[in-house]
Amino acid sequence: MSDTDVAASVAATPAGSSSELDRLTAPVPAVQDGGPDMVQLLTPEGQRVPDARYDPIVDALTDEDLRGFYRDLVLIRRIDTEATALQRQGELGIWASLLGQEAAQVGSGRALRPQDYAFPTYREHGVAWCRGVDPLNLLGLFRGVNHGGWDPNEKNFHLYTIVIGAQTLHATGYAMGVQKDGAVGTGDLERDTAVIAYFGDGATSQGDVSESLVFAGVMNAPIVFFCQNNQWAISEPNERQTRGPLYRRASGFGFPGQRVDGNDVLAVYAVTRAALDAARGGQGPTFLEAFTYRMGAHTTSDDPTKYRVSAEVEVWKHRDPIERLKAWLAHEGKADIAFFESVEKEADEVAVHVREGCLSMPDPDGTQMFDHVYVEPHPLVERERAEFLAYQAGFEDGGH
Repeated sequence: MSDTDVAASVAATPAGSSSELDRLTAPVPAVQDGGPDMVQLLTPEGQRVPDARYDPIVDALTDEDLRGFYRDLVLIRRIDTEATALQRQGELGIWASLLGQEAAQVGSGRALRPQDYAFPTYREHGVAWCRGVDPLNLLGLFRGVNHGGWDPNEKNFHLYTIVIGAQTLHATGYAMGVQKDGAVGTGDLERDTAVIAYFGDGATSQGDVSESLVFAGVMNAPIVFFCQNNQWAISEPNERQTRGPLYRRASGFGFPGQRVDGNDVLAVYAVTRAALDAARGGQGPTFLEAFTYRMGAHTTSDDPTKYRVSAEVEVWKHRDPIERLKAWLAHEGKADIAFFESVEKEADEVAVHVREGCLSMPDPDGTQMFDHVYVEPHPLVERERAEFLAYQAGFEDGGH
């Protein structure tokens, strides 16, 4: 239909009726519908959907790999549940739950190679797990006893970024550096490197993200922009952020975009693996939109019942990423009851480890705030350190 035809159709439509105008002004897509372009390999009921583009990637996975996906999903959800409980009990200052987004994070995290580098937001607990970060390091950050606690260069997993969208700039710059190092398109599977930048649907409204897309497209940087569209930017729904699917934005910057069912760990793994392979091979960036849902609050300081209806949440409960994978594994004979029970037992053990480890964390020495302000010693920082020590000493001799 041409623009003229659309205009004529709208003009001829009686006021108040279902019309072409309604279609044009409706949210695209509805929160419950990923649309026909969404890649899905497992239905919510656990039925396998064939896809010639991505079947070879999934078929290459062993049964052990597939059971590993399930284990990851269950354990990271249990860690998340325990962390939420710890915050409610006053042991963490705040916590950003990933409930509902486990498949988006595990699928993409397991698609990374060791040399790839990930730049997270503050919710990528599942990706952190896949990169070997101890969950206690995450809890330490939200407890206020460390600044992250892991070595980003050891894990190839950057520290959490609180400033919305800022990490996409860091990731794009790092990807451009990888190009300068000649670690793209060499054909060496252990050298060629890709970068992945995580962000949410709300971050797409930030200028930093658009600037990153510009630089990545123009420079053909080896980066995958991984947008977890969980439908809500705190209390702002998708239709307040965009008039069209987020993945389509990529075309305006000159590179491909793809929407994937973010609750389908097989689809997320396959689509992300293909995008990362393309980036390592010198084919440039890709924008992936993982269509998922934030089942819990934005953080533990948020109350989602104030701005969304329970019926919407109920719809997404039936798309649970763990249950669909469990159903498929059981139906295909790739996992049995003994396996599922062993994972539940391990989840209980991990929960104990997380809780006991969190409660036993020592308070940091107050002088640590001065330790890494500059690479080299700085006279101003040293003077402030001395003043702080003198202030603390005043409590010891009864001066305060």
